[in-house]
Amino acid sequence: MKITIEGATEAFAEKLLALAAQHDAQLSITTVDTRWTVDRAERYLRSLTAGARAFARMVILDDDGYLDADTLRVALGKLNGPSNALTRAVPRGVRKGWWPEGTGQPITPVSDPDNPSWHKNIAYQISSENLPVFREALARIDDPGSTD
Repeated sequence: MKITIEGATEAFAEKLLALAAQHDAQLSITTVDTRWTVDRAERYLRSLTAGARAFARMVILDDDGYLDADTLRVALGKLNGPSNALTRAVPRGVRKGWWPEGTGQPITPVSDPDNPSWHKNIAYQISSENLPVFREALARIDDPGSTD
């Protein structure tokens, strides 16, 4: 029997192994690192269209990685093209072997919590965990002579 669990933390894997051992079961766990690294982030950003990269840059360079959609619309116009390009970049990278299956979207939309049935996004954000990684990736792109 083979059981696959994607996105499990190391703590979960350890608990699962301990549970299996209690029942004399043979179990092995292979973990895949789906975290964003600077190299992965740089490849992601370089794979984007110019409009999508401008979109990502604005979110990433915002103070806390959270930018309201109206600010993006003023700067870029309609957001459906760039936001679709961001969404498609992750599965494309999986297909090309740039990062593993299960790697999450780095920039995610924020819906209006007061009006969940209306699907216009009110903001876009990048997690605090990914923010420094993507900022360093942008710095590499902006300074091609960098050897970091």
